[in-house]
Amino acid sequence: MTECLFCKMIAGEIQPDTVYETDDVLAFRDINPQAPTHGLVLPQRHIATLNDIGTGDTELIGKLYLAAAKVARDAGFAEEGYRAVMNCNGRAGQTVFHLHLHVLGGRDLNWTPGSAASIHAGLGAPWDGGVVWAGEFPSQTGW
Repeated sequence: MTECLFCKMIAGEIQPDTVYETDDVLAFRDINPQAPTHGLVLPQRHIATLNDIGTGDTELIGKLYLAAAKVARDAGFAEEGYRAVMNCNGRAGQTVFHLHLHVLGGRDLNWTPGSAASIHAGLGAPWDGGVVWAGEFPSQTGW
């Protein structure tokens, strides 16, 4: 038996609140929603992180995004807007290591997901409470 929470859901050992399912994709409501509607869309096959996908996974990744769009349409907020995002590894907030898209909608979603103070702290720069994005990447990012 696998220890992956999402694999247990796929195997039927744990019952998620499923909103969409195909042979390749499972989508269900997040138990810790960060928006009025917060779904998770994942492949039926275990892939730990975005770093683990390969060129043979392009069709599957496309199916995840098509499923995300369907979830947004079915929830009634596709036209007004939503966010579909993947976190990769712990520092980005991935807590279940089975590739998945978060589909968030039903409210205004500001960018960036982190606070301005935490963004500047990550760049090693103090935050003065001013504008975070000034049109150029700070040199500390290595871009």
